[in-house]
Amino acid sequence: MIVMPYLFFAGNCEEAMNFYSGAIGSPIDMLMRMKDSPEPPPPEHAPPGSENLVMHASMHLGKDTVLMASDDPSGQAQGFHGFSLSLTVDSKAEADRIYAALAAGGRQTMPMGQTFWSPWFGMLTDKFGVGWMISLPGQA
Repeated sequence: MIVMPYLFFAGNCEEAMNFYSGAIGSPIDMLMRMKDSPEPPPPEHAPPGSENLVMHASMHLGKDTVLMASDDPSGQAQGFHGFSLSLTVDSKAEADRIYAALAAGGRQTMPMGQTFWSPWFGMLTDKFGVGWMISLPGQA
């Protein structure tokens, strides 16, 4: 079993996915707008004016994880609370680079540093309100 995060944005999904692509260094695998769906969504899921919103987008984070996202045309997307996306990277330099990129315009909640559970770990909330934890595997 694999858990794949699916984020719902309030109209800025494409901007967020482009930001994550640049920050993490992973290309966007696919991005489909409401108007491009081969099967029109029901009106309650795509009200007038939502044609250019993202119906579905995805990008690989490493080999096995896919980050998926879409816009929520219902207007119910109220932010991201109660979770963080955790990235385990291969080097301190990669951790620092990704942390700095994701933190741009956001809020650093724990600067990168050594902990008892990781040789290099940090936490932040990005400019879209998504929490991230960046770490190197292993103990300090």
